[in-house]
Amino acid sequence: MAPAKDLVADPPHACTDCEAWNAPRSPFRIYGNTWFVGPAGLGSILITSPKGHILIDGGLPQSAPLIAANIQAAGFRLEDVKLILNSHTHYDHAGGIAALVRVSQAQVAASPASKLALERGGPTEDDPQFGFGVEHNAFPRLSHVRPIADGETLHVGDLAITAHFTPGHTPGGTTWSWRACEGSSCLDLVYADSLNSISAPGFRFTGDATHPSRVAAFERAIAVVEQLPCDVLLAPHPGFVDLDAKLARWQENPALNPLKDPLACKAYAAGARERLKNRVTEEASAK
Repeated sequence: MAPAKDLVADPPHACTDCEAWNAPRSPFRIYGNTWFVGPAGLGSILITSPKGHILIDGGLPQSAPLIAANIQAAGFRLEDVKLILNSHTHYDHAGGIAALVRVSQAQVAASPASKLALERGGPTEDDPQFGFGVEHNAFPRLSHVRPIADGETLHVGDLAITAHFTPGHTPGGTTWSWRACEGSSCLDLVYADSLNSISAPGFRFTGDATHPSRVAAFERAIAVVEQLPCDVLLAPHPGFVDLDAKLARWQENPALNPLKDPLACKAYAAGARERLKNRVTEEASAK
């Protein structure tokens, strides 16, 4: 199979973790028509169908060639990706989208807040990490991003994927859910956005003179993920769901898929809730 034509990556983003995040990882089938096609430390999920595919997240700018190669190695074509989605608009998850769009000509769809960030090529002023500055935050900008509504289901052929707005880590953060089947056995898959209450120095989730508290909205986002039907949990950073350990167990026992865990979303939400609680306590003690 010929490689994706004319894919030219944008200039690489430099960061402390970028090399490790972008280390190669072979693509693998998660379940049914759903594949992991990202590098070692960054999620990128391909949902396939005969009438076109959906891709979630594009990694770093330098991840685009690796994602394209993994799509090909899995037996598919980047040119058949019709829809590209995003978890949140930071350089390590949105950075490769522009290059992937140039080849695939896919439609990009995002929450209204994420649309603004994708089209400007960096987080908006209300992003907790905006204060890191343009050099740290910037990624290749997009145009003509389609805005979507909370709870909207998007379609490519017979594929259907639903957006759940989960603001907190970023203003436009979005969790995605869909069904995947193997024969008559179907599972609910969730690609949960990062629910980490981290920020640039000086930002307060509890609010200050520049903005109101974000805590209640963040708590609602955590509850959304907690309550989703969820047989398989995926995340923008594979380490968030202990993917390497699960893959090692899967290799030891191929008959048992350790990615199947109906309690995973609840555990993910519980961890996020504890981190947010600790952050609120830190901010209170810093007054």
